Amino acid sequence: MSLELKKVAPVRLRSVGLDEKWLQEQINKDTSLLGLGQLEIAGKEYSQPVGGRIDFLMRDAEADTYYEVEVMLGALDESHIIRTIEYWDVERQRRPQAEHRAVIVAEQITARFFNVLRLLNRAVPMIAIQLGAFQIDNSVVLQFIKVLDVLEEIGDLDSEPVEQVDRGYWEKRWNPASLALMDKVVSSLHTDGIEPRVIYNRYHIALGTTGYQFCWFHPSRVLMKGLNHELAWSDDGGR
Repeated sequence: MSLELKKVAPVRLRSVGLDEKWLQEQINKDTSLLGLGQLEIAGKEYSQPVGGRIDFLMRDAEADTYYEVEVMLGALDESHIIRTIEYWDVERQRRPQAEHRAVIVAEQITARFFNVLRLLNRAVPMIAIQLGAFQIDNSVVLQFIKVLDVLEEIGDLDSEPVEQVDRGYWEKRWNPASLALMDKVVSSLHTDGIEPRVIYNRYHIALGTTGYQFCWFHPSRVLMKGLNHELAWSDDGGR
């Protein structure tokens, strides 16, 4: 069966007679639309002891994580960013034992405000979701695209490791063949004219240059249980 091609263009929800309340109802029926998993709704238009009303207070019970969600139509602006951060801050103070995520949903997130959110994300765990809507005949298709996720920073090579050890620590506990494999990687960098730096930590070995770390070697869990198998190394990426 051949598929029929239909050309569609994005529309603003208000232009097709739909408002923010309608959008909230769709999210209320199915929280997975946001792409954050099947979250529980802990509160809708949830009143805080101080401040205003959160559009949604959602929770991942398994991970004990709360999501303070602000939904808006049109283009993102300063007031919604500030409001979302305020909601997040109040809830994290009320429930300090849980993780919290500030989530903002808008139809348009311009480059200017994306850069603002990205900078704020260094201090506030923010998630930005851009909503796309398409009209097909008498139906509306919603598309939620996560354009910014919670920042996961990689520690700098020059930062003080929590549990730094020496090479002897690894030589006594792990398969010599695995260390030899790592040594070959380090040696190849020397051959290419790169001066590598190796830092031995209790649970991994970091490899980098004078300014950046770009590779981390981790022991497999099997070996850590004492089984006599060759150590598995992994390159976790770099910068």
